Amino acid sequence: MFFADILETEGLGNRSYLAGGARAAVVVDPPRDIDRVIAAAARRGVRITAVAETHVHNDYVTGGLELARLTGARYLVPAGASVAYERVPVADGDVEGVDEGLVLRAVATPGHTPHHTSYVLEEDGRAVAAFTGGSLLIGSVGRPDLVEPRLTKQLARAQHASAHRLATELDDEVAVMPTHGFGSFCSSAQAGGEHSTIGVEKASNPALTQDVETFVRELLSRLDDVPAYYAHMGPANAAGPAPMDLTPPQRADAGEIERRLAAGEWVVDLRNRVAFAAGHVAGSVNFELEGQLATYLAWVIPWGKPVTLLAESPEEISRAQRELARVGIDRPAAAAIGSPADWVTEKDRPASFPRATFADLAAARERGENVVVLDVRRAAERAGGWIEGSVHIPIHQVHQRLDEVPTGTVWVHCAGGMRAAIAASVLDAAGREVVAVDDRYAAAADAGLPLVAPARN
Repeated sequence: MFFADILETEGLGNRSYLAGGARAAVVVDPPRDIDRVIAAAARRGVRITAVAETHVHNDYVTGGLELARLTGARYLVPAGASVAYERVPVADGDVEGVDEGLVLRAVATPGHTPHHTSYVLEEDGRAVAAFTGGSLLIGSVGRPDLVEPRLTKQLARAQHASAHRLATELDDEVAVMPTHGFGSFCSSAQAGGEHSTIGVEKASNPALTQDVETFVRELLSRLDDVPAYYAHMGPANAAGPAPMDLTPPQRADAGEIERRLAAGEWVVDLRNRVAFAAGHVAGSVNFELEGQLATYLAWVIPWGKPVTLLAESPEEISRAQRELARVGIDRPAAAAIGSPADWVTEKDRPASFPRATFADLAAARERGENVVVLDVRRAAERAGGWIEGSVHIPIHQVHQRLDEVPTGTVWVHCAGGMRAAIAASVLDAAGREVVAVDDRYAAAADAGLPLVAPARN
């Protein structure tokens, strides 16, 4: 009897898989922190005999090369992928034995990348699961615009064809087990559920319900911003990532934090946004550990800039370090444990800024205060409507466009509060007077703020 265990990487919206039988297993699209994979195999009591990549990933650093080295497993990588290390090049139709009665069959599914390959797990000659990577997702497909702009339309058409190939060749009850689509920006749309089958996708996935022209047109129209750090992931994975180093960073005292800030480095406070607003090191920025830390910090920070982490406990530093290493921010320059009182020198004191609701914003406008409303949602979100008179700078561009923020007190909002807190901290670090709107965007209308609806064609 086969098994297929899901290994979640929630902060990145991805899944990896450990699949096999009584004695041996294959790992599909492993995360960089392979200790989780090895532990999962140990719990199952199986030996990892193969590691399979569906494509050269654009959104995270793979642990595949190191996992194969440590376990002695065969490292399966699509033959069309240009990589700098030894691997087993996989072509359409190739079969890899996994365990007694279990094989993994490669199916070429270009679209997310030109070389993308799905893997079908077969038990006694019958397909039981399809590991679809960035091809057929739950209710969507992987985005086709991450490789080369000139290839985007061609790859979108290939996504449609690849989805139809899977749907044609596989029975309705075969489980669809994608890597992307659970919050990952590699998905062209939000996933519609946690589990699916070929039959469910046939009935609901636009790639399988729309003709190719409609599918391509609608797919390309909804592509959102690409995280800037994606530009570094593909090259890192093609070159062969180094093993993950999770040894504790050096400890920083208040003087060193001050020196690092003076040198233009980033000091990142991992506490929740309520605590940060109430008191923090002047010049530090707030990326909540409980938010999408790796995605947003890697997207916002100038690539390669040294990072010092601040947290209340060593466990929080360790967790953040793991999450950041998954996207290539390998070693914090330093770390400090405690509270703002521990992180500032005797001559200084913690800084703060207010939090508010949309009702508070409406009241400030009513009073005639010099209010600047800064919307830091992505362009696709703002396209659905915005607060009249607001300035729009997406969260990932705020630190580069500070001079575009008008004078006055800046009330920063997003869709729920997390990104507003990040942007407010960046503006606060730059010396601006800010108010972080910690509220759901839906409350703006309830507060009586005038909203602008998008023009309809």
